Amino acid sequence: MALTAGIIGLPNVGKSTLFNAITKKNILAANYPFATIDPNVGVVTVPDERLEFLENLYVPNSLVPTTFEFTDIAGLVKGASKGEGLGNKFLSHIRETDAIVEVVRCFKDENIIHVEGNVDPIRDIEIINVELILADLEIIDNRLDKIIKKAETTKDKETLHEVETLKLAQESLQKNIPLRLVEFTTEQKEILKPFNFITIKPIIYVANIKEEDLSLGKNEYTEIVKEYAEKEHAGVITMCCKLESELAELEESEKKLFLNELGISSSGLDRLIFATYNLLGLETFFTVGKDEVRAWTFKKGMNAKDCAGLIHSDIKRGFIKAEITKFTDLYELKDEKKVQEAGKLYLEGKDYLMQDGDIVYFRFNV
Repeated sequence: MALTAGIIGLPNVGKSTLFNAITKKNILAANYPFATIDPNVGVVTVPDERLEFLENLYVPNSLVPTTFEFTDIAGLVKGASKGEGLGNKFLSHIRETDAIVEVVRCFKDENIIHVEGNVDPIRDIEIINVELILADLEIIDNRLDKIIKKAETTKDKETLHEVETLKLAQESLQKNIPLRLVEFTTEQKEILKPFNFITIKPIIYVANIKEEDLSLGKNEYTEIVKEYAEKEHAGVITMCCKLESELAELEESEKKLFLNELGISSSGLDRLIFATYNLLGLETFFTVGKDEVRAWTFKKGMNAKDCAGLIHSDIKRGFIKAEITKFTDLYELKDEKKVQEAGKLYLEGKDYLMQDGDIVYFRFNV
């Protein structure tokens, strides 16, 4: 399940520095090296301490953590919706992502010129919001031009529903309200899905601060970004992108020591990866054995049969039962046989809703 977050931001806010940290990131490096799909896509492993326990218990030939993609989207400047910078190319890239990570500059530095002349994170956020709103409006306007006459003439129910939904979206955008803040019905969401609107995607803000602000984890700028994000029901990760790029160069033991000296429990990049994973409603199940211990990403609410299909279509097609062990039970008892003896190995059918941390063996026949 390849899911990706697009990293956006104005020039000189720390976006490229953050992406550089991502491309150097290498959790469980011996088992899953960093991979580059193309020059602007970085793949990182999702931090998960449960894998370390499972690796020690099973001593597998291979260990495969779950992964997440970040796409560095260049070219966003004021006027992008009108073709400035990379214009439409930038907008097409961001439409292909599942979530948005917006880097916002929350530090002063006379040596780093701000494209707008001074540091003002809310102005920066709103510049980007306007460009994304205008881009979505253009798509809506073009579509309505094509179908309104058809809807009025034919009275076709589906077309009328589409017009009604698009007009609701249009009115919201014209009021500067991103589509992710609009309460659409399930039917309306299905109508909007093919358009891949940018402002309907979930968003996290990265407040980029200086290293000296890390001990407090905030400054005057980050606080106003948090206030703004709360109104959008969005998350904020505060980090020093420059430091993250340096941390990504260190061995895991060195990194932990350095973070301890700074009084920080986890790196900003780890928190961002985990937060983005959660933002998309993603969870993890495991398959285990001597050959391989592997983490699998699934969408919250998926059933056992659909999760079997993530491994192989044949397993889904021939699905019989799923043997489920809860990670917490295995962690407590430290042994598969003891889990079974305690009556904590569960046989579930195809409609069982998978839970985060499930350890699964799929029975199937084809």
